[in-house]
Amino acid sequence: MLLDAANFTSILFALQLASSSFKPSPNIPGVGSAFLPQPDSLSGPAPLPSSAGPLSNQKQLLASGPATANQSCVVEPYTSNLTGIEEFPAFNSSLATIYRYRQQQSVNLGSWFVHEQWMTPSLFTCASGKQVAEIDIATGWGNTTNARAVLERHWDTFVTETDFQYLSSIGINTVRLPIGYWSLGPLYCQGTPFEPVADVYQGSWSRVVRAINLAAKHDIGVLIDLHGAPGSQNGQPHSGISDGEINLFNSTYYQNQTLSVLTHLALTLSNVTNVVGIELMNEPVNDPGLIDLYTTMLQSLRQLSPATEAFPFYIHDAFDLSMLGNFIAQRQDFIVQDHHSYFVYTSADNAESAEGHTDDVQTSVAQSLENTSRNQRGNLVVDEWSCALTPNSLSQEQNPDQAMSQFCQAQLGVYSNVTAGWSFWSYDLEDCATDPGWCFKNAVGNKLPSTFFSYSSKTMAPGVLIPIISNLAPPKDLRVAVPIQNVSVTASSSGTPSPTVNLIGPSTTIEMSSVQPATTQNPTFARMPLASSLAAKENAISQKQAVSDNILNSAHSDRFMQIHRRKHRQLFDSGKTKRQQVAPASNSAASTIGSNSSESAVLKGYSDGFMTAKLFAQHDLSKLGFSGQYVLDSLQAMNREGGGTMSPGDEEYYTNWFYQGLAAGEALVQTALDVLT
Repeated sequence: MLLDAANFTSILFALQLASSSFKPSPNIPGVGSAFLPQPDSLSGPAPLPSSAGPLSNQKQLLASGPATANQSCVVEPYTSNLTGIEEFPAFNSSLATIYRYRQQQSVNLGSWFVHEQWMTPSLFTCASGKQVAEIDIATGWGNTTNARAVLERHWDTFVTETDFQYLSSIGINTVRLPIGYWSLGPLYCQGTPFEPVADVYQGSWSRVVRAINLAAKHDIGVLIDLHGAPGSQNGQPHSGISDGEINLFNSTYYQNQTLSVLTHLALTLSNVTNVVGIELMNEPVNDPGLIDLYTTMLQSLRQLSPATEAFPFYIHDAFDLSMLGNFIAQRQDFIVQDHHSYFVYTSADNAESAEGHTDDVQTSVAQSLENTSRNQRGNLVVDEWSCALTPNSLSQEQNPDQAMSQFCQAQLGVYSNVTAGWSFWSYDLEDCATDPGWCFKNAVGNKLPSTFFSYSSKTMAPGVLIPIISNLAPPKDLRVAVPIQNVSVTASSSGTPSPTVNLIGPSTTIEMSSVQPATTQNPTFARMPLASSLAAKENAISQKQAVSDNILNSAHSDRFMQIHRRKHRQLFDSGKTKRQQVAPASNSAASTIGSNSSESAVLKGYSDGFMTAKLFAQHDLSKLGFSGQYVLDSLQAMNREGGGTMSPGDEEYYTNWFYQGLAAGEALVQTALDVLT
C-alpha cells in the first residue's frame, strides 16, 4: 500500500513509536528552552502558590556559595517542626468508595520525594557522581547530615497545605504521589544502594503520611506511585539510581524486596480513606517477565487482608497500550491500567508539527484509548502527560502559542472523555515560570483551563449545593425520557435556597417489550462518559434508603453502603448524623413496572444509576469514573446480599438501565447547577 502521512502516523502509533517512553533527562536538548511560549497571565479561584520558595533560595543552604573543585559544601543546619508520624483519620468506607471510583482530575507531585535533576537542579548542586538521581543527592553534600538537611528542607517547603488548598479550589480531586522504596525509611534501604545513606531518610515516611493527610483535609485523593523499586524497574534516573542498570527482573532478591515494600504500603494504606490506590511500579521496561511479576505481586497483595482484597491497584503498561488489555479484562478485581502519553522524544515526534500532534490526539490516540478502555470495563487512566512539544514541532506553526494551547486542551478533552482519569506531569518545577509545557502551575489559565471540575459550574458554597442536589428526584413511575421543563430556586424559611424542579415526562410507563438488555456489543457503555459511569457501585442497592444532606457523613445507613462495608469486612464507620430523609426513587415506580425479575432489574438499574449520580455529585461535584468495575462490584455485592445470583439476562437489563439512570441523574444535576450558578 502507499503510505501517506496519515497512514504512516497510524503505523507509528501501532508500533508505539510516536509517543515517548520517558520524561526528559538533564541532557535532552530543548528542555526548558526559551522557545516555549511564555505565559501572559495566570488565573484561578484561589491564589496561586509561589514558585519561589525553597527552590529559588536553595543556594542559601551553602555557607559560601556553590561548591567548586576545591571547596566543600557546607549546609546550614535544619530542624523541622514535624514530630513523629501522624495518625490517619478513622477509616470511612462510604467516603473511600467515592474517592476510589470517581473520575480523577489529577496532577503529579513530581520531584518532591523522588528527585529529577531537570526539575529541581538546585538540589543537585553538591550531589555526587553523575548528579542526576536521588542516590546522588543522598551520597553527596559532603555527608549524610548535610544531605538529610537539604532533603528535609525540601520536603517541608516544596509542596505545602497552600498548594493542596489551591488544587482543590480549581477542581483537582486527586494527586499522584511518586515515592521511592527509600521513602519508607532506613529499614527499607537495607540491602540496597541506599543502605550506606539510610540515615538521610529517617524523616521521609512521616512526610509522606503528612502529605496524605493534607490532601485529605482538602478532599483530595492520593494515588501512591512506587516510582523507584528496589533493583530499578527501568534503569532511569527517576527510579533513584544513576548507574543505568535494570536489576529488578533478573533478581529474585530485588523482586522480594519490592513485594515487601508493596506489602507495607498496602497494609498501611488500604484503610486510609483518601488513598485511591497504589501503583505497583512506575514505567517498567517491557520485560518478558513483567506480566508474570504483576500476577505474582497481585496474588500476594490480595491475600494480605480483607481490605487489600478489594483495594485498587494500578499497573503501568510499559508504554504498550495493548499489553494489559486481556490481563485486566479476564480479571474481576479492581486493577487499573496506567498509560503515559508524551510527544517530544522520538524523531517522529520532533518532525511532526504541533497541529499534526493535535490531530493525532483527537483521532488515532483517542480511538486507541477508547478501544482499550472498552475492552477492560473502563479501568484505564493516563497518569502522565504534559503540554510539552519540541521546538521544531512548534516552529512549524504560524502561532506557536495558540498551537501549544490547542494541543494541550485536545489532550485534556480526550483523556477526560475516554478514560477514567488523568494526571498532568508535573505540578511544579524550578523553572516553572518559563515552562508551561511541563509545569502545571504555569499552564493553568494559560495553556489549560482555569478549573477542572467534573461538572461545569461557578463557585457556590457546598452548604447550598448539597441539599439542592440531594432533593433532585427521578420522574415518577420511572418515565425514562425526562426533559427538564424548568428548574427554579426559592428561598426557604431558613434563607437557604431550595429547588423547585418540574419534570415533564411521557404519559405512559415503560413497555417491557421495548427494553432490550445490554450485551457486550451494546454501544451504550462506550457512549457513556467514564466520568459518569463510576456511579454504578456506590449506590447499586441504595434506592430504599435515605440520602444525606451531607455526603461526608451521609449514606452510612444506606443499604448499599452496608453491603459495601460487609464486602470490605469493615467493622466500624464514623460520622453518624441525623439524616434528611428523601423519598426513595423507586417506591412509586415499583407498582407501575411490575414484579417479574426483568422488570425489577430495569427498575433497580435506573434508580441506582440516578441515585449514584446524586451521591457522587454531593461530594465536591464528583462524577463516576470506573464505571464497569463499579457495576461489576455492585452486582457481586447484590448477589451475595440476596443469597442468590441474578440471571445474566437480568444483569444486562440492570447494567443498561443503570447507565441510563446515571445519565439522567447527571444531566439533572448539571441543569440545576446551570440555573443556580
